Amino acid sequence: NSVTKKTQAAFEPSLDYIVTKIPRWDMSKFEGVSTQIGSAMKSVGEVMAIGRTQEESIQKALRMVDPAVAGFQPTMKFTEEELKEELSVPTDKRIFAIAQALHDKTMTVEDIHNITKIDHWFLRRLEAIVKTWDKMEQSSLDEMSDELMLEAKKNGYSDQQIAQCLKGTYTEDDVRSKRKGYNITPWTKQIDTLAAEYPAATNYLYMTYHGSEDDVGSSDGGVIVLGSGAYRIGSSIEFDWCGVSCIRALRNMGYKSTIINYNPETVSTDYDECDRLYFEELSRERVLDIYEKDSSDGIIVSVGGQIPNGIALPLDAAGAKLMGTPAKMIDNAEDRNKFSDMIDEIGVQQPRWQELTTAEAALDFASEVGYPVLVRPSYVLSGAAMNVAHTEEQLRACLTEAANVSGEHPVVVSDFIEGAVEIEFDGVGKDGEIIAAAIHEHIENAGVHSGDATLVLPPQDLTAYQKQRVRDAAQKIVKRLNITGPVNIQFVAKGTDVMCIETNVRASRSFPFVSKTMGVDFIEAATKAIVGADTSDMNLPTLDTRDRPANYVGVKAPMFSFTRLRGSDPVLGVEMASTGEVACFGKDKEEAFLKSLLSTGFKMPKKNILISVQEDLSDDITHSAYQLHELGYNLFGTKATADMLNNNGVPCKTVAYPTDASEGGDTPNPLDMIREDEIGLCINVPTYKSQRLEDNYLMRRTAVDFGVPLMTNLQLVKVFADAAHKLKKGEMLDLDAKTLFEHYEDETDADAWSDPSEFH
Repeated sequence: NSVTKKTQAAFEPSLDYIVTKIPRWDMSKFEGVSTQIGSAMKSVGEVMAIGRTQEESIQKALRMVDPAVAGFQPTMKFTEEELKEELSVPTDKRIFAIAQALHDKTMTVEDIHNITKIDHWFLRRLEAIVKTWDKMEQSSLDEMSDELMLEAKKNGYSDQQIAQCLKGTYTEDDVRSKRKGYNITPWTKQIDTLAAEYPAATNYLYMTYHGSEDDVGSSDGGVIVLGSGAYRIGSSIEFDWCGVSCIRALRNMGYKSTIINYNPETVSTDYDECDRLYFEELSRERVLDIYEKDSSDGIIVSVGGQIPNGIALPLDAAGAKLMGTPAKMIDNAEDRNKFSDMIDEIGVQQPRWQELTTAEAALDFASEVGYPVLVRPSYVLSGAAMNVAHTEEQLRACLTEAANVSGEHPVVVSDFIEGAVEIEFDGVGKDGEIIAAAIHEHIENAGVHSGDATLVLPPQDLTAYQKQRVRDAAQKIVKRLNITGPVNIQFVAKGTDVMCIETNVRASRSFPFVSKTMGVDFIEAATKAIVGADTSDMNLPTLDTRDRPANYVGVKAPMFSFTRLRGSDPVLGVEMASTGEVACFGKDKEEAFLKSLLSTGFKMPKKNILISVQEDLSDDITHSAYQLHELGYNLFGTKATADMLNNNGVPCKTVAYPTDASEGGDTPNPLDMIREDEIGLCINVPTYKSQRLEDNYLMRRTAVDFGVPLMTNLQLVKVFADAAHKLKKGEMLDLDAKTLFEHYEDETDADAWSDPSEFH
């Protein structure tokens, strides 16, 4: 048994803990998607919470799924009708409907059971959580007894929730000091899978308020690494790779390492990866509990994505030691006003922007800088509620969507550079000096979220001038922010302008790709920089390195789950939509691009291609369309596109617009052609000027539903046409991949290295 290291594995556990696993859904990222949950999986991640009772475990799990959720309590207001609908037809928000029904006392457990058919046992546990809330509501912090405090903690309430519930105004720290005054602190428990009949030797831990002693003593020092939490759109396995690389580097250097994470799908939550694994919340309260109990040497917040980054300042304010870039500098990068002033001060170019508190001010600013403009709430990751507005009318619509713009919820409106190239810099700093650097470019123009973009490393289309401007700016920013550890800086470039749009003082989602393409682990370098170890023997690419990698190109392409998300519109924008990624190497950009495209499940079209683009893009699409025609493809286009291509001398047959198509009409219906497998590739590129929104949506959605490759971005179409051209001319590897079994079938006996009857 890997836990006791002594006894057999065939042993029945008697469990003294309850685990709650809750999926993470991200439906709000998609236009038109049905939020109902049923037999088709729609979640993008999951969390796992461990407690001694269902009450404790489920409250922890709800906070883990989304740090904005305080626990089992109402988060939105359903009307009576909506509430009944939500309970009878499950969606991702159903648990909050149950919370509202129990909190508002509008339904009994029996009523909820009759509608949902959820077992009484679970509903009674949820009711117990609410009963504790009702008791706390009657009390102020001074009146709160130690019994009530302990009951609240045993039922999974966080200090923040208790502060919010009590009569009067209190902070999380007020509750924390009252609780510690009563000597109520969590106990550290082991996951003991041995029915307590043998001593467990595992470092697999969780915390609970049930119990009277710790199962393990304090670790007395060591470094805490904060994990990435639930996989979700915008933060996935790439951050777990960063966390694991960091722990391994620490252990190799002889440091004791502790990981805090709660995602069961990760490598970082394997208990043999670190010295101590806490399957716990990534909240300020819980990280401080562990930090104080283990007398830790410090906390690394820069390798787990945005969740650890988000609690860096509160942890620092509470007196915890952050390792790497100072907390004040993290704030300077995250706070747009401070960041912008700093960028101006060091002489780095940036697009014009303003933080505005009224819709009128936003409209005035937009007319001053000129449309299009980018609208977003002031704190953002993976583009939550971001939009590009091309007209005043669209800006008004965006502002209502970004919710009540006010002094408390300002929006940032910035000049959006159309047709600009997006460039990213990934690097490692040590005391403000860059010790590792990589510059990569996006194939898609700015306006597609960086998490959905196709990345190319080393960049193939940037000028030497643009790359030098990026190096200069990166050097100034890293110095000014005094960065020690990983950093990611994003730029947009057009003409002679190279402007910084964002700096993340943490690992970015492209770090694994960059490390694997460059052949050196950037996170290992960052970890060494954080603890002050030497990196001179690592052969890191620096700002002066020009030839890494020298003889191949890496391309990272996104994977989408539109097929699963019924009704969602498969078009890309500033909101991130991809749920995975692939990367391939090739001898040039086109070969690497085509390989990575095929790796996402894309199939090369056989003969027919359907094209429909907005007329402003006529000139650009003509060149690519002609290339595809030359390769022998038959082109079909909706009326305006077909007329334009034919006028420009590119043969193209006309198909009807889906909403105009009539049964047995002369012009074929493109949706029927897609359904009958007559179309091998659908190119549909809308712009904000597109009039036929429904037709475009129907063509895109039908292509996804019937597994027909779809392209909605002009730059991708261009690279695809170039790549298909090279493939046809025999300038790259034959990309028809075979399965191992197909390879064996085609293999001659002379080629085989084993006998036909031999198992291999």
